[in-house]
Amino acid sequence: MTDGIDPKSVVAHLSQERLAPYLRVADGDHAEALALYEWNCRMSSTAFETVAHLEVLLRNAIDGALARHTGESARGIPWFLCSPPMRDSTSETITSVRQRLCHEGRDTRHQIIAGLSFGFWSGMLGARYEDLWRSALRHAFPNSSGARKDVARDVEAIRKFRNRLAHHDSMLNIDIPFEMRRVHRVAAYIDTTVASWLARADRSLAVYAERPTFGFDTVVVPAKRAWPLYQDTQAYVCQPGRWFQPVERIAFYADQCIQAPVPKILYRRDNVTWTPREAERLADSDDRNDRKIASVITASREQGWAEGMYQVFLLSGPGHPQHRQLDTALPHETSGRGSAFVQRQRYVSLHQLETAHTTADLST
Repeated sequence: MTDGIDPKSVVAHLSQERLAPYLRVADGDHAEALALYEWNCRMSSTAFETVAHLEVLLRNAIDGALARHTGESARGIPWFLCSPPMRDSTSETITSVRQRLCHEGRDTRHQIIAGLSFGFWSGMLGARYEDLWRSALRHAFPNSSGARKDVARDVEAIRKFRNRLAHHDSMLNIDIPFEMRRVHRVAAYIDTTVASWLARADRSLAVYAERPTFGFDTVVVPAKRAWPLYQDTQAYVCQPGRWFQPVERIAFYADQCIQAPVPKILYRRDNVTWTPREAERLADSDDRNDRKIASVITASREQGWAEGMYQVFLLSGPGHPQHRQLDTALPHETSGRGSAFVQRQRYVSLHQLETAHTTADLST
């Protein structure tokens, strides 16, 4: 019982199927699962609010660029009634919106633009509109790289994120800070002042920080030598037989800060013979983990690592779907002998890392 409420009864009414992701994370504890579910609902609604602001900015930016391109103010004909720039499929979408609004007596230009979906605007940035991008659409994003693919990739990813939010999907395995950074990046493509406003209005990271956490999933390791090796190889190497709690990720403490990458552990092997001969043998293997370890051995030897026996973790890198990257490295502001944040290893949660500003914000 929690405040007179039976969590099992609530879960039963919401359905076991809907609460299944939360029950898994909470190890079957119904009260903790319900707390996670409540947080998930707050997180989704808060993130959706910011994405909705971006949707308005996006459609207005594209609308303005196309209106100017077609000389709409002089011709008196909205761009979405002209061909070009419209194609058959987009014209059909606009016709459908106009007809729906006409039945409601609301078929004004403004309402037609507002009635077009996020998917419509994302589609306008597709490859088939490359020529239109070069002549008009790029002007909607003056602070972007100028490449259509860069903007289209970000906008399409936001569309998919928006749909997950709208359908009340679980956010437990979604990198919310990463997704929201993308939202703000697209806003900055359009206008830096409005991007600053959006950052001020956005409450998503505050709500993200409220997520209930149960246990640790990340080990922070001292990495004076291991950090450069990870940067070259996406691997962590340490002494053989070293014991670790079951974790999903590794974070690197180097240069008096926890570095921004928090890679996923993909594979672990202990007692690896660290010699050029072993590297040659592994390189000829049909097993891709063997071949990867061979490349790590070779790279480490080039960095001055000695022969011997080691334990190796193969880790994710940028572009891997389960890789995580903090917004910035977390500085350790305490100095002096013996004051390093971690001497051997230290356990935290990914969520703690994502919501901290310095190592002082991490619980012991």
